[in-house]
Amino acid sequence: MTAVEKKIIIDNVNMLDLLGSSDSNLKLLEDRFNTSITVRGDNFILKGVMEEVEVIEKILKEMTYVLNTSGKLNPNDVNTILDLTIEGKELVDQDELDTIVLYTKKDVVKARTNGQVNYINLARKNDICFAIGPAGTGKTYLAVAIAISALKRGLVKKLILARPAVEAGESLGFLPGDFREKIDPYLRPLYDALDDMIPSEKLKNYIEKRNIEIVPLAYMRGRTLNNAYVILDEAQNSTTMQMKMFLTRLGGNSKSIITGDITQIDLPPKQVSGLVQAKEILSKVEGVAFAYFDKGDVVRHKLVKDIIDAYEKFNNNNNGNS
Repeated sequence: MTAVEKKIIIDNVNMLDLLGSSDSNLKLLEDRFNTSITVRGDNFILKGVMEEVEVIEKILKEMTYVLNTSGKLNPNDVNTILDLTIEGKELVDQDELDTIVLYTKKDVVKARTNGQVNYINLARKNDICFAIGPAGTGKTYLAVAIAISALKRGLVKKLILARPAVEAGESLGFLPGDFREKIDPYLRPLYDALDDMIPSEKLKNYIEKRNIEIVPLAYMRGRTLNNAYVILDEAQNSTTMQMKMFLTRLGGNSKSIITGDITQIDLPPKQVSGLVQAKEILSKVEGVAFAYFDKGDVVRHKLVKDIIDAYEKFNNNNNGNS
């Protein structure tokens, strides 16, 4: 039998609840196996024969799933998981567990298409990840979930969400209300995603303490963002200078996701999109990844795919006739 050492990162979980009172849940694992189990932060370091290590990894994922879906994990639960897994049975498919990004009180946020699985993996492995594709593919929603997961686990201290405030047919100066009332409609999709994932009182507390900031892209200028997860949404509407400004805000222990749809650019005709330019300039930079979506990744109403398809055919026909 081959001896191995493997580090397993357990996401989206309260480690104290997972390990149990006085590490009671962990001791049940150690009693059943010969593998050495060391816990450091949210990492489990397993040293033992490959077959046992693989079984323990499955058990840890099952334990995480039960804890997050039921809100508790007691020794009886752990013994049941141990018995079922050792017998070759599983509570939930392991591949499905790997696609879970965030547990909420109502549901789980997880990848639902192959494109989304690739996106999540790239975002986890790289400090900067671009997500490019049509509306409805979950680019923004998953980005927010990934960032909230990092915030909850203490990997970063704050979450910053930014959007360009492009004046699509209306001038902000002529809209009614003060600045906040004028700018809120541009930022509303980001608030909506947060509302789905964080209880309202907790979200209010995060915002008041500035653990979560939602700002127009222009407000990022001059800042250095340390220990932060930074999201730029609708990046196709950023200028080339704005994109460079945003990307150079990252400080120590920070990560970023940039989302956009290059078929929906609202900039003036002669203005180059910062997202389009970044795709050309940064494609070979190590640590920067690009996830691309197509209509097959659309997870909104079934008609959204048909609408995207119809527009593609229309544009292709018009280009062909020009």
